[in-house]
Amino acid sequence: MSAPGTEAERARGRASQWADLGTRVGSAVGMAVIGGAAIWCGGMALGWLVVVLGGLMAWEVARLQASTTRPAPEFMGLLAAAVLAAIIFRHDPRLLPTLGLPSLVLLFMGGRDRLLRAAYLGLVLLAAYAFYAFREGYGLAFTLWLVLMVIACDVMGYFGGRLIGGPKFWPAVSPKKTWSGTIAGWVGAGAVGAVFAAAYDEPSTVTILSVLAAFAAQMGDIAESFLKRRAGVKDSSALIPGHGGILDRFDALVGATIFLVAWGLLRQPLPDFGL
Repeated sequence: MSAPGTEAERARGRASQWADLGTRVGSAVGMAVIGGAAIWCGGMALGWLVVVLGGLMAWEVARLQASTTRPAPEFMGLLAAAVLAAIIFRHDPRLLPTLGLPSLVLLFMGGRDRLLRAAYLGLVLLAAYAFYAFREGYGLAFTLWLVLMVIACDVMGYFGGRLIGGPKFWPAVSPKKTWSGTIAGWVGAGAVGAVFAAAYDEPSTVTILSVLAAFAAQMGDIAESFLKRRAGVKDSSALIPGHGGILDRFDALVGATIFLVAWGLLRQPLPDFGL
């Protein structure tokens, strides 16, 4: 015989699993409208969005590094935004090394794990610029493939993990992630890749590349979770209702974008969906 109140407690637990769903969906719709419009337009519209988001993510990374040493996190955000703006709007590849300037400043701020956070900030800013460069160089369809692949991975992982549950993927770093959610994310990303491959007459290897990029996206999420656990915080900030901070929402996109940059640098073919 079950203990009194057990079923009620379980019911409350199941309800609490979905308590934030409405807020998350509302915020996601708002982000989709703003981000979708900027991606569709490209150019200056996307450039300014990348500058703003890159600056906010740098601010969040600096906030995770507890230190009494100046400069303040706000300065780090402004510096990162200025660097991104200079590279994007001057169209000068010789400025690319300046992406490491905010990381260099962060390195000298002191605090725990400063080398780790400086390296992470460098990857975040590289991903921000690379996302803009992908849109300008590879076109709208490529960028939509990247974004939709990450979204499918995230959504399928969210529902797969909560509906199926089961063993944890990496409990020491990200206690909520399960193997069921992880694999569901691969399935979602692979499905997006298969649709794009069929629509644009691309090789079926695009599906495999999508799954690999999805795994990189999940590692991007894991990396940010690790930094937050080291800092003793749940969210990188509270800027997005239901999602936490900018990094909490875009950490997976950072991971997938960095993977595609590395894939290209290794002279492996990226999908050609046309401009």
